[in-house]
Amino acid sequence: MAVLLRRLLPPGRPRAAWGGSLGPREAGLCTDPGAAVRVRFAPSPTGFLHLGGLRTALYNYIFAKKHGGTFILRLEDTDQTRLVPGAAENIEDMLEWAGIPPDESPRRGGPAGPYLQSQRLELYAQAADTLVRTGAAYPCFCSPQRLGLLKKEALRNRQPPRYDNRCRNLSQRQVAQKLAGGPKPAIRFRLDEEAPAFQDLVYGWNRHEVASVEGDPVVLKGDGFPTYHLACVVDDHHMGVSHVLRGSEWLVSTAKHLLLYQALGWPPPRFAHLPLLVNADGSKLSKRRGDLFLQRFAAAGFLPDALLDLLTNCGSGFAENQMGRTLAELIAQFDLSRITCHSALLDLEKLPEFNRLHLRRLVSSEAQRGQLVGKLQALVEEAFGSQLTDRAVLDPGYVERVILLRQDLVSAAHSYLWTRPAVGRAQLGAISEKVDEIATRVLGLLEGPATSLTQDTLNAELKKLSEGLDGTRHSHVMQVLRMALSGQPQGPPVAEMMVCLGPNEVRERIRKVLCS
Repeated sequence: MAVLLRRLLPPGRPRAAWGGSLGPREAGLCTDPGAAVRVRFAPSPTGFLHLGGLRTALYNYIFAKKHGGTFILRLEDTDQTRLVPGAAENIEDMLEWAGIPPDESPRRGGPAGPYLQSQRLELYAQAADTLVRTGAAYPCFCSPQRLGLLKKEALRNRQPPRYDNRCRNLSQRQVAQKLAGGPKPAIRFRLDEEAPAFQDLVYGWNRHEVASVEGDPVVLKGDGFPTYHLACVVDDHHMGVSHVLRGSEWLVSTAKHLLLYQALGWPPPRFAHLPLLVNADGSKLSKRRGDLFLQRFAAAGFLPDALLDLLTNCGSGFAENQMGRTLAELIAQFDLSRITCHSALLDLEKLPEFNRLHLRRLVSSEAQRGQLVGKLQALVEEAFGSQLTDRAVLDPGYVERVILLRQDLVSAAHSYLWTRPAVGRAQLGAISEKVDEIATRVLGLLEGPATSLTQDTLNAELKKLSEGLDGTRHSHVMQVLRMALSGQPQGPPVAEMMVCLGPNEVRERIRKVLCS
Protein backbone atom coordinates (compact mmCIF):
# COMPACT_ATOMS: atom_id res chain seq x y z
CA MET A 1 0.00 0.00 0.00
CA ALA A 2 2.88 2.36 0.74
CA VAL A 3 4.23 1.89 -2.79
CA LEU A 4 0.79 2.61 -4.17
CA LEU A 5 0.40 5.82 -2.17
CA ARG A 6 3.71 7.10 -3.48
CA ARG A 7 2.34 6.54 -6.97
CA LEU A 8 -0.81 8.54 -6.38
CA LEU A 9 1.03 11.82 -7.13
CA PRO A 10 3.64 10.98 -9.77
CA PRO A 11 5.77 13.93 -10.94
CA GLY A 12 4.45 15.78 -13.94
CA ARG A 13 1.08 14.03 -13.98
CA PRO A 14 -1.40 16.20 -15.91
CA ARG A 15 -4.78 16.89 -14.35
CA ALA A 16 -6.53 15.12 -17.18
CA ALA A 17 -5.15 11.83 -15.88
CA TRP A 18 -7.58 11.93 -12.95
CA GLY A 19 -10.63 12.51 -15.16
CA GLY A 20 -11.90 12.35 -18.70
CA SER A 21 -12.26 9.42 -21.05
CA LEU A 22 -9.47 6.99 -21.77
CA GLY A 23 -10.96 6.10 -25.15
CA PRO A 24 -12.45 2.83 -26.41
CA ARG A 25 -11.00 -0.49 -25.36
CA GLU A 26 -11.38 -3.74 -27.18
CA ALA A 27 -11.34 -7.00 -25.26
CA GLY A 28 -9.98 -10.02 -27.09
CA LEU A 29 -10.83 -13.43 -25.75
CA CYS A 30 -8.43 -15.51 -27.78
CA THR A 31 -6.12 -17.45 -25.50
CA ASP A 32 -3.13 -19.30 -26.87
CA PRO A 33 -4.57 -22.48 -28.44
CA GLY A 34 -1.41 -24.34 -27.44
CA ALA A 35 -1.57 -23.30 -23.79
CA ALA A 36 -2.37 -25.84 -21.10
CA VAL A 37 -5.87 -25.86 -19.63
CA ARG A 38 -5.85 -24.44 -16.11
CA VAL A 39 -9.09 -23.81 -14.24
CA ARG A 40 -9.83 -22.74 -10.70
CA PHE A 41 -12.51 -23.10 -8.05
CA ALA A 42 -12.35 -19.97 -5.90
CA PRO A 43 -14.83 -20.01 -3.00
CA SER A 44 -14.81 -17.70 -0.02
CA PRO A 45 -14.28 -19.48 3.33
CA THR A 46 -17.27 -17.65 4.80
CA GLY A 47 -19.11 -20.93 5.19
CA PHE A 48 -18.74 -24.68 4.72
CA LEU A 49 -18.88 -26.23 1.24
CA HIS A 50 -22.45 -26.77 0.02
CA LEU A 51 -23.99 -28.44 -3.02
CA GLY A 52 -23.91 -25.29 -5.17
CA GLY A 53 -20.19 -24.91 -4.58
CA LEU A 54 -19.58 -28.60 -5.20
CA ARG A 55 -21.30 -28.35 -8.58
CA THR A 56 -19.09 -25.44 -9.66
CA ALA A 57 -16.00 -27.30 -8.48
CA LEU A 58 -17.12 -30.47 -10.25
CA TYR A 59 -17.59 -28.80 -13.63
CA ASN A 60 -14.16 -27.20 -13.32
CA TYR A 61 -12.62 -30.53 -12.34
CA ILE A 62 -14.13 -32.62 -15.14
CA PHE A 63 -13.33 -29.91 -17.72
CA ALA A 64 -9.69 -29.87 -16.58
CA LYS A 65 -9.37 -33.67 -16.58
CA LYS A 66 -11.15 -33.94 -19.92
CA HIS A 67 -8.39 -31.79 -21.47
CA GLY A 68 -5.46 -33.07 -19.43
CA GLY A 69 -5.33 -29.83 -17.48
CA THR A 70 -4.93 -28.58 -13.91
CA PHE A 71 -7.62 -27.97 -11.29
CA ILE A 72 -6.74 -25.21 -8.80
CA LEU A 73 -8.36 -24.42 -5.45
CA ARG A 74 -7.94 -20.76 -4.49
CA LEU A 75 -9.54 -19.36 -1.34
CA GLU A 76 -10.82 -15.80 -1.60
CA ASP A 77 -10.46 -14.75 2.02
CA THR A 78 -10.14 -11.00 1.55
CA ASP A 79 -13.31 -10.24 3.51
CA GLN A 80 -11.72 -10.93 6.86
CA THR A 81 -14.82 -9.92 8.84
CA ARG A 82 -16.92 -12.78 7.46
CA LEU A 83 -14.49 -15.69 7.72
CA VAL A 84 -15.90 -18.80 9.42
CA PRO A 85 -13.46 -20.81 11.57
CA GLY A 86 -12.76 -24.18 9.98
CA ALA A 87 -14.38 -23.29 6.65
CA ALA A 88 -11.11 -23.24 4.68
CA GLU A 89 -10.19 -26.71 5.93
CA ASN A 90 -13.73 -27.99 5.34
CA ILE A 91 -13.73 -26.89 1.70
CA GLU A 92 -10.58 -28.84 0.88
CA ASP A 93 -11.63 -31.81 3.03
CA MET A 94 -14.95 -32.08 1.22
CA LEU A 95 -13.36 -31.84 -2.25
CA GLU A 96 -11.11 -34.72 -1.29
CA TRP A 97 -14.07 -36.67 0.11
CA ALA A 98 -15.97 -36.09 -3.13
CA GLY A 99 -13.09 -37.54 -5.13
CA ILE A 100 -12.24 -34.30 -6.94
CA PRO A 101 -9.12 -33.10 -5.10
CA PRO A 102 -7.33 -30.01 -6.44
CA ASP A 103 -3.95 -30.32 -8.10
CA GLU A 104 -2.86 -27.05 -6.52
CA SER A 105 -4.28 -25.61 -3.30
CA PRO A 106 -3.41 -24.03 0.06
CA ARG A 107 -2.85 -27.53 1.48
CA ARG A 108 -1.06 -29.09 -1.49
CA GLY A 109 0.87 -26.03 -2.60
CA GLY A 110 1.96 -25.53 -6.20
CA PRO A 111 3.95 -23.34 -8.56
CA ALA A 112 1.47 -20.45 -8.57
CA GLY A 113 1.01 -20.07 -4.81
CA PRO A 114 0.22 -18.87 -2.33
CA TYR A 115 -3.39 -19.93 -2.81
CA LEU A 116 -4.89 -17.74 -0.09
CA GLN A 117 -5.68 -14.24 -1.32
CA SER A 118 -4.81 -12.72 2.05
CA GLN A 119 -1.22 -13.83 1.35
CA ARG A 120 -1.13 -12.15 -2.09
CA LEU A 121 -1.71 -8.51 -1.09
CA GLU A 122 1.52 -7.27 -2.68
CA LEU A 123 0.36 -8.49 -6.10
CA TYR A 124 -2.88 -6.52 -5.79
CA ALA A 125 -1.03 -3.39 -4.67
CA GLN A 126 1.26 -3.67 -7.69
CA ALA A 127 -1.70 -4.02 -10.06
CA ALA A 128 -3.50 -1.05 -8.46
CA ASP A 129 -0.27 0.94 -8.73
CA THR A 130 -0.16 0.21 -12.44
CA LEU A 131 -3.76 1.28 -12.89
CA VAL A 132 -3.16 4.59 -11.06
CA ARG A 133 0.04 5.32 -13.01
CA THR A 134 -1.73 4.87 -16.33
CA GLY A 135 -4.77 6.90 -15.28
CA ALA A 136 -7.08 3.90 -15.32
CA ALA A 137 -7.75 4.26 -11.59
CA TYR A 138 -7.80 7.01 -8.98
CA PRO A 139 -7.88 7.46 -5.19
CA CYS A 140 -11.27 7.84 -3.53
CA PHE A 141 -11.49 9.67 -0.21
CA CYS A 142 -15.25 9.39 0.30
CA SER A 143 -16.17 8.35 3.82
CA PRO A 144 -18.43 5.38 4.61
CA GLN A 145 -20.98 7.91 5.87
CA ARG A 146 -21.12 9.73 2.52
CA LEU A 147 -21.37 6.48 0.59
CA GLY A 148 -24.16 5.38 2.91
CA LEU A 149 -26.08 8.58 2.24
CA LEU A 150 -25.71 8.10 -1.52
CA LYS A 151 -27.12 4.60 -1.23
CA LYS A 152 -29.97 5.73 1.01
CA GLU A 153 -30.90 8.54 -1.36
CA ALA A 154 -30.89 6.24 -4.38
CA LEU A 155 -33.13 3.73 -2.66
CA ARG A 156 -35.47 6.50 -1.55
CA ASN A 157 -35.79 7.52 -5.21
CA ARG A 158 -36.24 3.87 -6.22
CA GLN A 159 -33.00 3.87 -8.17
CA PRO A 160 -30.15 1.35 -8.05
CA PRO A 161 -27.37 2.59 -5.71
CA ARG A 162 -24.28 3.83 -7.53
CA TYR A 163 -21.22 5.87 -6.75
CA ASP A 164 -21.36 9.39 -8.25
CA ASN A 165 -17.65 9.35 -9.25
CA ARG A 166 -17.02 12.43 -7.13
CA CYS A 167 -13.29 11.77 -6.66
CA ARG A 168 -12.65 11.03 -10.33
CA ASN A 169 -11.90 14.68 -11.13
CA LEU A 170 -9.88 15.75 -8.10
CA SER A 171 -6.88 17.90 -8.91
CA GLN A 172 -3.32 17.02 -7.94
CA ARG A 173 -3.46 19.61 -5.22
CA GLN A 174 -6.69 18.25 -3.77
CA VAL A 175 -5.30 14.71 -3.82
CA ALA A 176 -2.13 15.86 -2.03
CA GLN A 177 -4.11 17.67 0.64
CA LYS A 178 -6.34 14.69 1.32
CA LEU A 179 -3.41 12.30 1.43
CA ALA A 180 -1.68 14.48 4.00
CA GLY A 181 -4.65 14.88 6.31
CA GLY A 182 -6.76 11.77 6.18
CA PRO A 183 -6.84 7.97 6.16
CA LYS A 184 -5.54 5.94 3.24
CA PRO A 185 -7.90 6.17 0.29
CA ALA A 186 -9.59 3.39 -1.60
CA ILE A 187 -8.68 2.95 -5.26
CA ARG A 188 -11.48 3.06 -7.81
CA PHE A 189 -11.28 1.78 -11.37
CA ARG A 190 -12.43 4.20 -14.05
CA LEU A 191 -15.19 2.49 -16.00
CA ASP A 192 -15.06 3.03 -19.72
CA GLU A 193 -18.27 4.27 -21.29
CA GLU A 194 -18.05 1.56 -23.94
CA ALA A 195 -17.97 -1.90 -22.40
CA PRO A 196 -16.42 -4.64 -24.52
CA ALA A 197 -18.48 -7.39 -26.09
CA PHE A 198 -17.34 -10.90 -25.28
CA GLN A 199 -18.29 -14.41 -26.26
CA ASP A 200 -19.25 -16.54 -23.30
CA LEU A 201 -18.85 -20.27 -23.94
CA VAL A 202 -22.32 -20.91 -22.51
CA TYR A 203 -24.36 -17.71 -23.00
CA GLY A 204 -22.84 -16.63 -26.33
CA TRP A 205 -22.11 -13.00 -27.20
CA ASN A 206 -22.70 -10.52 -24.39
CA ARG A 207 -22.26 -6.81 -23.82
CA HIS A 208 -23.10 -5.07 -20.55
CA GLU A 209 -22.85 -1.29 -20.39
CA VAL A 210 -21.83 -1.23 -16.75
CA ALA A 211 -20.79 2.44 -16.81
CA SER A 212 -24.37 3.50 -17.53
CA VAL A 213 -25.76 1.80 -14.44
CA GLU A 214 -22.83 1.71 -12.02
CA GLY A 215 -20.33 4.13 -10.60
CA ASP A 216 -16.60 3.48 -10.73
CA PRO A 217 -16.00 0.37 -8.59
CA VAL A 218 -13.54 0.09 -5.72
CA VAL A 219 -10.74 -2.32 -6.64
CA LEU A 220 -8.50 -1.80 -3.60
CA LYS A 221 -9.79 -0.86 -0.17
CA GLY A 222 -8.05 1.53 2.20
CA ASP A 223 -6.82 -1.37 4.32
CA GLY A 224 -4.87 -2.79 1.37
CA PHE A 225 -7.26 -5.67 0.69
CA PRO A 226 -8.67 -5.98 -2.84
CA THR A 227 -12.27 -6.36 -3.87
CA TYR A 228 -13.36 -9.37 -5.89
CA HIS A 229 -13.04 -7.57 -9.22
CA LEU A 230 -9.33 -6.82 -8.95
CA ALA A 231 -8.37 -9.94 -7.01
CA CYS A 232 -9.87 -12.44 -9.45
CA VAL A 233 -8.28 -10.70 -12.45
CA VAL A 234 -4.84 -10.48 -10.84
CA ASP A 235 -4.92 -14.05 -9.54
CA ASP A 236 -6.28 -15.61 -12.73
CA HIS A 237 -3.49 -13.86 -14.67
CA HIS A 238 -0.63 -14.82 -12.37
CA MET A 239 -1.92 -18.37 -11.95
CA GLY A 240 -2.15 -18.84 -15.71
CA VAL A 241 -5.87 -19.64 -15.66
CA SER A 242 -7.01 -20.41 -19.20
CA HIS A 243 -10.76 -20.84 -18.61
CA VAL A 244 -13.02 -19.36 -15.94
CA LEU A 245 -16.03 -21.54 -15.19
CA ARG A 246 -18.17 -19.81 -12.56
CA GLY A 247 -21.79 -19.08 -11.70
CA SER A 248 -23.96 -16.98 -14.00
CA GLU A 249 -24.36 -14.35 -11.26
CA TRP A 250 -20.94 -13.05 -12.38
CA LEU A 251 -21.91 -12.69 -16.04
CA VAL A 252 -22.64 -8.95 -15.83
CA SER A 253 -19.42 -8.27 -13.90
CA THR A 254 -17.34 -9.83 -16.66
CA ALA A 255 -17.43 -6.54 -18.59
CA LYS A 256 -15.59 -4.86 -15.70
CA HIS A 257 -13.10 -7.68 -15.53
CA LEU A 258 -12.35 -7.43 -19.24
CA LEU A 259 -11.77 -3.69 -18.87
CA LEU A 260 -9.34 -4.44 -16.06
CA TYR A 261 -7.48 -6.98 -18.19
CA GLN A 262 -7.21 -4.41 -20.97
CA ALA A 263 -6.02 -1.67 -18.62
CA LEU A 264 -3.35 -3.98 -17.19
CA GLY A 265 -2.24 -5.16 -20.63
CA TRP A 266 -3.03 -8.82 -19.95
CA PRO A 267 -4.84 -11.29 -22.25
CA PRO A 268 -8.07 -12.52 -20.58
CA PRO A 269 -9.04 -16.17 -20.17
CA ARG A 270 -12.07 -17.70 -21.82
CA PHE A 271 -15.28 -17.42 -19.81
CA ALA A 272 -18.05 -19.98 -19.30
CA HIS A 273 -20.81 -18.97 -16.91
CA LEU A 274 -22.75 -21.86 -15.43
CA PRO A 275 -26.53 -21.58 -14.98
CA LEU A 276 -27.68 -21.50 -11.37
CA LEU A 277 -28.49 -24.58 -9.33
CA VAL A 278 -31.97 -24.08 -7.84
CA ASN A 279 -34.45 -26.07 -5.78
CA ALA A 280 -36.86 -28.45 -7.50
CA ASP A 281 -39.60 -25.78 -7.30
CA GLY A 282 -37.36 -23.20 -9.00
CA SER A 283 -36.62 -21.22 -5.83
CA LYS A 284 -33.13 -20.03 -5.03
CA LEU A 285 -30.77 -22.46 -3.32
CA SER A 286 -29.83 -21.02 0.06
CA LYS A 287 -26.14 -21.21 1.01
CA ARG A 288 -27.11 -21.00 4.68
CA ARG A 289 -29.25 -24.15 4.75
CA GLY A 290 -27.40 -26.64 6.92
CA ASP A 291 -28.89 -29.62 5.09
CA LEU A 292 -27.08 -28.56 1.90
CA PHE A 293 -23.61 -28.72 3.42
CA LEU A 294 -21.53 -31.60 2.09
CA GLN A 295 -20.49 -32.78 5.53
CA ARG A 296 -24.12 -33.66 6.23
CA PHE A 297 -24.21 -36.04 3.24
CA ALA A 298 -20.81 -37.50 4.13
CA ALA A 299 -21.88 -38.11 7.74
CA ALA A 300 -25.12 -39.77 6.58
CA GLY A 301 -23.15 -42.29 4.54
CA PHE A 302 -24.12 -41.17 1.04
CA LEU A 303 -21.61 -42.06 -1.65
CA PRO A 304 -19.71 -39.18 -3.28
CA ASP A 305 -20.33 -40.62 -6.75
CA ALA A 306 -24.08 -40.53 -6.11
CA LEU A 307 -23.95 -36.81 -5.32
CA LEU A 308 -21.78 -36.04 -8.36
CA ASP A 309 -24.09 -38.08 -10.57
CA LEU A 310 -27.17 -36.25 -9.26
CA LEU A 311 -25.61 -32.80 -9.71
CA THR A 312 -24.69 -33.46 -13.35
CA ASN A 313 -27.93 -35.28 -14.09
CA CYS A 314 -30.06 -32.30 -13.07
CA GLY A 315 -28.06 -29.91 -15.27
CA SER A 316 -26.55 -30.15 -18.72
CA GLY A 317 -23.22 -30.67 -20.47
CA PHE A 318 -23.77 -34.22 -21.69
CA ALA A 319 -25.20 -35.78 -24.84
CA GLU A 320 -27.56 -37.99 -22.84
CA ASN A 321 -29.28 -37.56 -19.50
CA GLN A 322 -28.64 -40.83 -17.71
CA MET A 323 -28.23 -42.14 -14.17
CA GLY A 324 -25.39 -44.15 -12.72
CA ARG A 325 -22.37 -42.45 -14.31
CA THR A 326 -19.07 -42.76 -12.51
CA LEU A 327 -16.64 -39.86 -12.23
CA ALA A 328 -14.51 -41.39 -15.00
CA GLU A 329 -17.59 -41.54 -17.24
CA LEU A 330 -18.52 -37.95 -16.39
CA ILE A 331 -15.05 -36.83 -17.50
CA ALA A 332 -15.17 -38.85 -20.72
CA GLN A 333 -18.68 -37.71 -21.70
CA PHE A 334 -18.54 -34.05 -20.63
CA ASP A 335 -18.96 -31.47 -23.38
CA LEU A 336 -18.84 -27.79 -22.38
CA SER A 337 -20.68 -26.78 -25.54
CA ARG A 338 -23.71 -28.76 -24.38
CA ILE A 339 -24.27 -26.69 -21.25
CA THR A 340 -27.51 -24.76 -21.68
CA CYS A 341 -28.61 -21.46 -20.13
CA HIS A 342 -31.47 -23.05 -18.20
CA SER A 343 -31.25 -23.31 -14.43
CA ALA A 344 -30.48 -26.76 -13.05
CA LEU A 345 -33.30 -28.10 -10.87
CA LEU A 346 -31.97 -29.99 -7.85
CA ASP A 347 -34.33 -32.70 -6.59
CA LEU A 348 -32.77 -34.20 -3.47
CA GLU A 349 -35.69 -36.65 -3.22
CA LYS A 350 -33.91 -38.59 -5.98
CA LEU A 351 -30.62 -38.90 -4.10
CA PRO A 352 -31.49 -42.24 -2.40
CA GLU A 353 -32.21 -43.75 -5.81
CA PHE A 354 -28.87 -42.49 -7.16
CA ASN A 355 -27.18 -43.82 -4.04
CA ARG A 356 -28.64 -47.29 -4.51
CA LEU A 357 -27.41 -47.39 -8.11
CA HIS A 358 -23.86 -46.63 -7.06
CA LEU A 359 -24.07 -48.97 -4.08
CA ARG A 360 -25.00 -51.85 -6.39
CA ARG A 361 -22.06 -51.01 -8.63
CA LEU A 362 -19.66 -51.03 -5.69
CA VAL A 363 -21.06 -54.21 -4.18
CA SER A 364 -20.77 -55.99 -7.55
CA SER A 365 -17.02 -55.39 -7.47
CA GLU A 366 -15.26 -57.68 -5.02
CA ALA A 367 -12.41 -55.24 -4.34
CA GLN A 368 -14.69 -52.23 -3.87
CA ARG A 369 -17.24 -54.25 -1.91
CA GLY A 370 -14.69 -55.03 0.77
CA GLN A 371 -13.74 -51.36 1.11
CA LEU A 372 -17.40 -50.29 1.31
CA VAL A 373 -18.25 -52.87 3.94
CA GLY A 374 -15.24 -51.83 6.00
CA LYS A 375 -16.25 -48.16 5.89
CA LEU A 376 -19.81 -48.95 6.98
CA GLN A 377 -18.61 -51.21 9.79
CA ALA A 378 -16.48 -48.32 11.09
CA LEU A 379 -19.44 -45.90 10.85
CA VAL A 380 -21.67 -48.31 12.79
CA GLU A 381 -19.02 -48.74 15.49
CA GLU A 382 -18.73 -44.96 15.80
CA ALA A 383 -22.49 -44.34 15.85
CA PHE A 384 -23.65 -47.13 18.18
CA GLY A 385 -20.57 -48.23 20.14
CA SER A 386 -21.59 -50.00 23.36
CA GLN A 387 -25.14 -50.57 22.07
CA LEU A 388 -23.79 -53.32 19.80
CA THR A 389 -24.64 -56.19 22.15
CA ASP A 390 -24.65 -58.64 19.24
CA ARG A 391 -21.50 -58.28 17.14
CA ALA A 392 -23.02 -60.50 14.45
CA VAL A 393 -24.58 -57.39 12.91
CA LEU A 394 -21.07 -56.48 11.69
CA ASP A 395 -20.78 -59.71 9.72
CA PRO A 396 -19.77 -58.76 6.13
CA GLY A 397 -22.64 -60.73 4.60
CA TYR A 398 -25.23 -58.92 6.71
CA VAL A 399 -23.64 -55.53 6.04
CA GLU A 400 -23.67 -56.19 2.28
CA ARG A 401 -27.37 -57.03 2.38
CA VAL A 402 -28.46 -53.88 4.19
CA ILE A 403 -26.20 -51.72 2.01
CA LEU A 404 -28.17 -52.70 -1.06
CA LEU A 405 -31.54 -51.96 0.49
CA ARG A 406 -31.05 -48.79 2.50
CA GLN A 407 -29.09 -45.55 2.68
CA ASP A 408 -28.39 -43.16 5.56
CA LEU A 409 -27.55 -46.36 7.38
CA VAL A 410 -26.25 -44.97 10.65
CA SER A 411 -29.06 -42.54 11.42
CA ALA A 412 -31.38 -43.03 14.38
CA ALA A 413 -34.17 -44.04 11.98
CA HIS A 414 -32.17 -47.13 10.98
CA SER A 415 -30.70 -48.06 14.34
CA TYR A 416 -32.82 -51.26 14.23
CA LEU A 417 -30.36 -52.63 11.66
CA TRP A 418 -27.63 -52.74 14.29
CA THR A 419 -29.33 -52.92 17.70
CA ARG A 420 -32.28 -55.01 18.90
CA PRO A 421 -35.19 -52.90 20.12
CA ALA A 422 -36.42 -53.03 23.71
CA VAL A 423 -40.09 -53.73 23.02
CA GLY A 424 -42.51 -55.48 25.41
CA ARG A 425 -45.62 -57.52 24.72
CA ALA A 426 -47.75 -54.77 26.30
CA GLN A 427 -46.70 -52.27 23.61
CA LEU A 428 -47.75 -54.67 20.87
CA GLY A 429 -50.97 -55.59 22.68
CA ALA A 430 -52.00 -51.95 22.58
CA ILE A 431 -51.97 -52.20 18.79
CA SER A 432 -53.75 -55.55 18.39
CA GLU A 433 -55.19 -58.23 20.68
CA LYS A 434 -53.94 -60.97 18.34
CA VAL A 435 -50.21 -60.47 18.91
CA ASP A 436 -49.60 -64.18 19.62
CA GLU A 437 -51.46 -65.32 16.52
CA ILE A 438 -49.70 -62.75 14.30
CA ALA A 439 -46.31 -63.78 15.67
CA THR A 440 -47.01 -67.52 15.26
CA ARG A 441 -48.09 -67.11 11.65
CA VAL A 442 -45.07 -64.96 10.76
CA LEU A 443 -42.73 -67.52 12.35
CA GLY A 444 -44.41 -70.20 10.25
CA LEU A 445 -43.95 -68.08 7.16
CA LEU A 446 -40.21 -67.97 7.77
CA GLU A 447 -39.77 -71.74 8.03
CA GLY A 448 -38.33 -73.83 5.22
CA PRO A 449 -38.34 -72.22 1.76
CA ALA A 450 -39.48 -68.92 3.26
CA THR A 451 -35.85 -68.18 4.10
CA SER A 452 -35.34 -67.08 0.48
CA LEU A 453 -38.41 -64.86 0.28
CA THR A 454 -38.01 -61.64 -1.68
CA GLN A 455 -39.52 -58.30 -0.75
CA ASP A 456 -42.31 -58.65 -3.33
CA THR A 457 -43.15 -62.19 -2.22
CA LEU A 458 -43.15 -61.19 1.42
CA ASN A 459 -45.57 -58.34 0.72
CA ALA A 460 -47.99 -60.79 -0.90
CA GLU A 461 -47.62 -63.37 1.90
CA LEU A 462 -48.15 -60.78 4.63
CA LYS A 463 -51.28 -59.59 2.86
CA LYS A 464 -52.63 -63.17 2.85
CA LEU A 465 -51.69 -63.54 6.51
CA SER A 466 -53.73 -60.44 7.41
CA GLU A 467 -56.73 -61.61 5.43
CA GLY A 468 -56.71 -64.85 7.43
CA LEU A 469 -57.10 -63.01 10.73
CA ASP A 470 -60.76 -62.21 11.37
CA GLY A 471 -61.39 -58.74 12.70
CA THR A 472 -57.77 -57.61 12.27
CA ARG A 473 -56.82 -54.92 9.76
CA HIS A 474 -53.73 -55.34 7.60
CA SER A 475 -52.39 -51.99 8.83
CA HIS A 476 -52.50 -53.25 12.43
CA VAL A 477 -50.55 -56.37 11.48
CA MET A 478 -47.91 -54.19 9.86
CA GLN A 479 -47.74 -51.93 12.92
CA VAL A 480 -47.22 -54.92 15.22
CA LEU A 481 -44.43 -56.31 13.06
CA ARG A 482 -42.74 -52.93 12.58
CA MET A 483 -42.73 -52.28 16.32
CA ALA A 484 -41.47 -55.79 17.09
CA LEU A 485 -38.65 -55.56 14.55
CA SER A 486 -37.54 -51.94 14.98
CA GLY A 487 -39.15 -50.51 18.12
CA GLN A 488 -40.34 -47.59 15.98
CA PRO A 489 -43.91 -46.70 14.95
CA GLN A 490 -42.78 -45.53 11.53
CA GLY A 491 -40.05 -46.55 9.11
CA PRO A 492 -39.32 -48.52 5.96
CA PRO A 493 -41.80 -51.10 4.60
CA VAL A 494 -42.05 -54.15 6.84
CA ALA A 495 -41.12 -56.54 4.03
CA GLU A 496 -37.97 -54.52 3.34
CA MET A 497 -37.05 -54.62 7.03
CA MET A 498 -37.49 -58.42 7.07
CA VAL A 499 -35.28 -58.88 4.02
CA CYS A 500 -32.62 -56.58 5.50
CA LEU A 501 -32.57 -58.35 8.86
CA GLY A 502 -32.79 -61.84 7.41
CA PRO A 503 -35.03 -64.72 8.61
CA ASN A 504 -32.87 -65.73 11.59
CA GLU A 505 -32.81 -62.22 13.08
CA VAL A 506 -36.54 -61.71 12.41
CA ARG A 507 -37.33 -64.97 14.24
CA GLU A 508 -35.09 -64.00 17.15
CA ARG A 509 -36.75 -60.59 17.59
CA ILE A 510 -40.29 -61.95 17.41
CA ARG A 511 -39.54 -64.72 19.92
CA LYS A 512 -37.92 -62.19 22.24
CA VAL A 513 -41.12 -60.10 22.27
CA LEU A 514 -43.29 -63.17 22.93
CA CYS A 515 -41.14 -64.07 25.92
CA SER A 516 -41.16 -60.54 27.41
